[in-house]
Amino acid sequence: MPTRTPEEIRASIEANRRELATSLEKLRREVVVLTDWRGQIRLHQKQVLIGAGVAGFVLGGGIAALGALTFGRRRRRSGR
Repeated sequence: MPTRTPEEIRASIEANRRELATSLEKLRREVVVLTDWRGQIRLHQKQVLIGAGVAGFVLGGGIAALGALTFGRRRRRSGR
């Protein structure tokens, strides 16, 4: 089994450190891009607007339903 010299081991460790530093810097850049919520909104503006519209519709319907349950529906008088 071949053994490595101390110089080869040191060179390997330094190479691993450089690779790790490069990987960490790449990861930092990706995290910055993914956590930029303003950029995400700009990128997905159509989906955000659709979601906001749906949420408003659901919320408005829920509030109307709660109001009807709480205060009761007013019955229309028939014209007999």
